[in-house]
Amino acid sequence: MLIVRHALPKSGSAYHFDPFVKTGRRGAARLRLAIPVRLVSLYATQRCVLIDLSRTGAQIALKTPLAVGDGALLQVHTLDHFASAVRCDNGCNGLEFEAPLSDELVLEMRRYGEQIEELEKRELRQAVRAWVSGGH
Repeated sequence: MLIVRHALPKSGSAYHFDPFVKTGRRGAARLRLAIPVRLVSLYATQRCVLIDLSRTGAQIALKTPLAVGDGALLQVHTLDHFASAVRCDNGCNGLEFEAPLSDELVLEMRRYGEQIEELEKRELRQAVRAWVSGGH
């Protein structure tokens, strides 16, 4: 499911995203996602879920959270970025990126999340059709 916490306003047909607009206490607007990612640390490589993403960091849900201060590589689609854990809370880590992401990369991740959502819907429709027609 893709949810945008702070909507990215449309400017004509393309989305416009101002990196200098501060949103609340955060340095950048967060894009709400629910997509699978990989986290590579010194200790392990884990599959996890990217909960939200901004130019400056991300929140992930994972089985074994990193300790605050630990670093890791966050990998998904075109994103391959080093981050440090700044928060650890109930199976989630708040990550701060070593260098900010570009607006283009954040928007690419948004499109990727939308593609995953559409693929999941298509697979669900196919499964329902197969079940209704007696197939498994």
